[in-house]
Amino acid sequence: MLRRRLNRLFGGDEGRVHSRTIYVGHKSCPPNEAYIPPKFCDNRIVSSKYTVWNFLPKNLFEQFRRIANFYFLIIFLVQVIVDTPTSPVTSGLPLFFVITVTAVKQGYEDWLRHKADREVNEYRVSVLEDGRRIRKMSAKIKVGDIVEVEEDETFPCDLILLQSSRDDGTCFVTTASLDGESNHKTHYTVADLESDLQYLSATIECEQPQPDLYKFVGRMHIYRNSQEPDVRSLGPENLLLKGANLKNTQKICGVAVYTGMETKMALNYQGKSQKRSAVEKSINAFLLVYLFILVSKALVCTTLKYVWQSKHDETWYNEKTQKEKETNQYLKMFTDFLSFMVLFNFIIPVSMYVTVEMQKFLGSFFITWDKDFFDPEIQEGALVNTSDLNEELGQVEYIFTDKTGTLTQNNMEFIECCIDGFQYKHGDGSSELDGFCVTDGPVNKIQQKAGREREELFLRALCLCHTVQVKESTKQRQDQNDQFDQIDQVDGLGLDHGFLDPPQKEMGFIASSPDEIALVKGAMRYGFTFLGLESKNMKILNRNKDVETYELLHVLNFDPVRRRMSVMVRSKTGDILLFCKGADSSIFPQVRQEEVERIRMHVERNATEGYRTLCVAYKHLSAQEYARADADLREARLALQDREEKLMAVYNRVETDMILIGATAVEDQLQDEAAQTMEALQGAGMKVWVLTGDKMETAKSTCYACGLFKKNTELLELTLRTLEDGGRSREERLHDLLLEYHKKAVQDAPPVKLGITRSWSVAGHDYGFIIDGASLSMVLSSSSEPNSRRYKNLFLQICQNCTSVLCCRMAPLQKAQIVKLVKNSKGNPITLSIGDGANDVSMILEAHVGIGIKGKEGRQAVKNSDYAIPKLKHLKKLLLAHGHLYYVRIAHLVQYFFYKNLCFILPQFLYQFFCGYSQQPLYDAAYLTMYNICFTSMPILAYSLLEQHICIEVLLEHSTLYRDIAKNAMLRWKLFLYWTALGIFHGLVFFFGVRFLFSNPALQDNGQVFGNWSYGTIVFTVLVFTVTLKLALDTRHWTWINHFVIWGSLAFYVFFSFFWGGIIWPFLKHQRLYFVFANMLSSVSAWLVIILLILLSLLPEILLVVLRKPRGPHARQLAEGGLLQASRSLLSHHFPTST
Repeated sequence: MLRRRLNRLFGGDEGRVHSRTIYVGHKSCPPNEAYIPPKFCDNRIVSSKYTVWNFLPKNLFEQFRRIANFYFLIIFLVQVIVDTPTSPVTSGLPLFFVITVTAVKQGYEDWLRHKADREVNEYRVSVLEDGRRIRKMSAKIKVGDIVEVEEDETFPCDLILLQSSRDDGTCFVTTASLDGESNHKTHYTVADLESDLQYLSATIECEQPQPDLYKFVGRMHIYRNSQEPDVRSLGPENLLLKGANLKNTQKICGVAVYTGMETKMALNYQGKSQKRSAVEKSINAFLLVYLFILVSKALVCTTLKYVWQSKHDETWYNEKTQKEKETNQYLKMFTDFLSFMVLFNFIIPVSMYVTVEMQKFLGSFFITWDKDFFDPEIQEGALVNTSDLNEELGQVEYIFTDKTGTLTQNNMEFIECCIDGFQYKHGDGSSELDGFCVTDGPVNKIQQKAGREREELFLRALCLCHTVQVKESTKQRQDQNDQFDQIDQVDGLGLDHGFLDPPQKEMGFIASSPDEIALVKGAMRYGFTFLGLESKNMKILNRNKDVETYELLHVLNFDPVRRRMSVMVRSKTGDILLFCKGADSSIFPQVRQEEVERIRMHVERNATEGYRTLCVAYKHLSAQEYARADADLREARLALQDREEKLMAVYNRVETDMILIGATAVEDQLQDEAAQTMEALQGAGMKVWVLTGDKMETAKSTCYACGLFKKNTELLELTLRTLEDGGRSREERLHDLLLEYHKKAVQDAPPVKLGITRSWSVAGHDYGFIIDGASLSMVLSSSSEPNSRRYKNLFLQICQNCTSVLCCRMAPLQKAQIVKLVKNSKGNPITLSIGDGANDVSMILEAHVGIGIKGKEGRQAVKNSDYAIPKLKHLKKLLLAHGHLYYVRIAHLVQYFFYKNLCFILPQFLYQFFCGYSQQPLYDAAYLTMYNICFTSMPILAYSLLEQHICIEVLLEHSTLYRDIAKNAMLRWKLFLYWTALGIFHGLVFFFGVRFLFSNPALQDNGQVFGNWSYGTIVFTVLVFTVTLKLALDTRHWTWINHFVIWGSLAFYVFFSFFWGGIIWPFLKHQRLYFVFANMLSSVSAWLVIILLILLSLLPEILLVVLRKPRGPHARQLAEGGLLQASRSLLSHHFPTST
């Protein structure tokens, strides 16, 4: 005992420095030792990012890390420090507006997180202290506290289950908030504990906190009197996780082992890596161009200023001061350069960032509000976890989809089974042996006795080899064997009761997997009913209505590496049996090979038909074999280090030399409209890859059913089966197959026609590619680096020239590797991953856009996704309608912002040529400040939220329209140059049109001459009206909001100009616009020029509208034949130079 205590103190064997010791109930163990409370974190949860004290500095630091914000901060500081022609307010106010709006948004989001944290931390829980039940806040729970939780309550921290109200020492939980699985999981109390926990004296040694939800290693030392402590192993089945809910159990008691930010739930909370859209990258590229234009303008003006000064003498009214004369010439030139930078800096649209952010944030609500995404079955609609990628939904080129639960419903129904080569299909009474049907009954008459024994052995295996529990009835049960509550807690499906006798019609099951319930129900069809587990005894009702009892000795749990699970049971006669079920690939190597062939035929046929198959085997264990296995299992379960590896070794040693009995087939039906959705997505030019852990035959059948593979599709298969053909090494065979497939799919493929973005769009041969996990590992990690790189390139080229790709037997990490490989390939195509289970999270996080399905495999995928939808069929509208519109809207927003700012600042640049490069502003400071914030911001925001250049029905019906915007078509350099040229044209018209007006010296009846501020005001008026009406001409879908903001913005500009110039403002040193606007409008010439310049600027646009006759809002009325052409015409009108 002393040695053990020293080991615990100094970190003895098995690396206990990596473990923690917990005193149950904060009692010293043994009782005569002094208790020194260990230090662990409290149970507070903190998911918020800011506090009241650090919000301002931290938020400002994060915002000024953005290049645009930092640039405008520098401009603002230059205006404050250097004598510049414009007031610091002109750049400071827009920057303040952007920073404030972003800070308010982020502060509000963090306030919501604080609110959620407060609700969790102040939740009242029951804690047992000295035999008394005390209510305290969840945040005050400490490691070692004994916590009591009642039915339907949430566990406040990670607990080891000590006591349960159920007689069998179990409890049921749901972990929907952790991995999203709504299935009931069974957890077990630590065996042989005191009934009164007040007298329990124990310590727990367990691993330090780590995020794996399904892994826990520990052991409990129980002290009784002065005896050596009893040791109990602890595993995941004893651990109740924070966030899980207690179900079908009145109450439990458990000891807290991990609290607060050390719970598995908190450790799994991680911010997803920031994903950047293609639009954001285009914005940055365009900004660099405009920054270059800005610097060029400043350099030109600075140079010309000194050239002009060298040719003209100093004017008498603008003599230099003594200080200016003494200033260093180069410093003066640099100061002038900065002044010109400040004067022209409005060409960089700072407000565009906040407009884009508001457009994304507000636009995401349209997905949430879309009634077509509402699913009445789960009473939920779509969910947007990030609004930064809305436009990326319109740019998807590759879709990576899971199979089970995504393409299929994860809705298991027992179809048939095979026993010793006989096919059993409920209802038809026929069987087949080696292909021959026997119609006289389920068993061959010649082998009737042997057949019946095997048949019953198979059905017993289905009834015993599982982790299913019978659901307790809420009413008091009169007969344990006959009264059941027929409610399926896994999938909520109704059950066909026609084959059951009346007393058995109320059976209900709870399990962690719908497959297991389907198999138990399948056994019921043939007369064997599982009655439940009581005190380690499993009861089944056989065909003769006799109850058979088996003692459950050990459960060898399922894991994805072994792909099988087993149970050891002892019958009443003392026989010890091991029953095992699993995938064919994991069972066949473990059984006698002479029995495999007669079962393999049925397994492959069922897989080809799209059914999920499992093989069933058994083994008699002698007393010596069981004693050894029992000792090895107990030793492995007590290990703190490498427990999984030690258990795996024991499992593999026990599960050998088994006898194969038969196989089962379970159907997982296709999702609603799965085939139509896949057809539409392929029609839109997207390539669909199916990544699944299922066997090839099952997945291939699903691909055919979904229409991903057609009847005429030639399948190129790269699997272990094809690699082992030919008698050569796998590496050589891999090399040959890749070259052969590359020649077929790439080299011999017909050339792609101009304008067609997908190879199968032309008349040619369709190819489908199939690869399994083992072959993929060889492709990705070949023995030599040059070969590996070459294999990857060949593999990618083959896949990119196939209509669809199927990757089967994939591990979760391999799914992510595939996505990463395609994402980083030539051209950096936009990828989308969609799945519904925790095994899909890695590929969802890896792809540009991740979509979770709110399915039956849990909500882990939903939590880690960017968008979540209830069903696969909703993906069609999400991409073809929402994605298309979001992209077109934001592309127009970006191009329009650069265009209107170029229109704004070009006249200011031209004005310098006529004012001696004196840095004289053309516009008043109020106009400089308000242009992007008030006068032109709301119309483009409304447009970017509401525009529908093509109605949604047409977009859904004609999926090929999606191709017209593929590969960032609306933000290419050609279109950017078009908008830039348009901005230059309008800027030249504004400036020189007004200059032509001013060639007449007397513009008013009284002979007075307009000044420079009148000049700038007329230019600005033409500018505001032109850019706003340009947007009105581009609008195809008019709503009352569009009318309100467009005409309202123009009215506000007129009102503001009258108001700003009609009052003497005491805080202004120079009131430059006093009555300028009103005086300007008193001139008929000014009116005429304003109207003519607006019409002249918009004339090309008006001609386009008239000649093309766009009919976007009336697309429903278009003739079927001309519909597509008209829609494409609208696209080309929207972006005139697109092809």
